[in-house]
Amino acid sequence: MNVVIIDYGMGNLRSIIGALKYLGVEKISVSNNTKKLREADKLILPGVGSFSMAMRNIKTLKLDQYLKYEVLEKKKPVLGICLGMQLMGKSSTEDELSFGLGFINSKVEMFPDMSIKVPHVGFNQVRVNKESILFDGIEDLSDFYFVHSYQMTSENDINQSLCEYGDNFIASYEVDNITGVQFHPELSQTNGLKLIKNFLDKF
Repeated sequence: MNVVIIDYGMGNLRSIIGALKYLGVEKISVSNNTKKLREADKLILPGVGSFSMAMRNIKTLKLDQYLKYEVLEKKKPVLGICLGMQLMGKSSTEDELSFGLGFINSKVEMFPDMSIKVPHVGFNQVRVNKESILFDGIEDLSDFYFVHSYQMTSENDINQSLCEYGDNFIASYEVDNITGVQFHPELSQTNGLKLIKNFLDKF
């Protein structure tokens, strides 16, 4: 299997590479080269930092149109992690109103409960959608590691799992070949490794 981690300058790459190696992935690349991305069996879109800056980087590298073709037209499986999960939505109000890749009908906004500590950091339980493929074999209310200041919401059914932090927010989604997780599976020990393996094996 050939897995390419999309490099647009804002990813926590080392731990993702380590998780993939642990799971026995034969070929792992970190690249923004369209030829390498085209040859990938699976794509991982990581991300740490500002939504608006990330989208500027993606557009500067001309990755937005390429990713739309590969993911929406060719149906290549993709896993978005943390900011990468958010970038596949429609928009974010972080720093300024910015538009994402638009794969998922969702928006990213501040946590509405001003009494909670932001960023949301640490292990928290995820209420698993029973139809989920990503969470196959993972118990409901299992812990995953979160680090984020903004939450995703959607008016659509995007086969989401939820986490409660002040209120419920989307912890993961799965729409055909498009998957995303707000938490860091590569930092979530056994549960996270199982989830990554499910993505590799079942999508």
